[in-house]
Amino acid sequence: MQLPAEAVATTDLIEVVRISGLPANRGVPYPGRAVAHWIGSEATDVLTLIENLPGSEQHRCGFSPGWGVRAYEDSLDLALFEAAFCFSCHEVRMHGTAVPPALATQFFNVDTTPAQTLLALFRAAAP
Repeated sequence: MQLPAEAVATTDLIEVVRISGLPANRGVPYPGRAVAHWIGSEATDVLTLIENLPGSEQHRCGFSPGWGVRAYEDSLDLALFEAAFCFSCHEVRMHGTAVPPALATQFFNVDTTPAQTLLALFRAAAP
């Protein structure tokens, strides 16, 4: 999977979100509760894991993401990007100031080790 390289390079904090629905409009943060914050090497490792998600074909489920990440630089003002993951249809939707249109919708293979590791990290982050 491809992430916006400049944003990845300046990310200092990853916020993990347990998504509770779809946003009312495009570009608006996905609703849900922040369940964890990853900084330093933990954030770097997760971004590397996401970048190593192998591509996949699109599957139909209607896009019902359960987990998302928001990447912030040190100012923590505005998310550089947000990625919402649907492990049913293998789709990731991203938006944010650093996301070019070509990266907004991507597909990943949920049956691979990187995807299962990411899902396990998400689940472990939730109380």
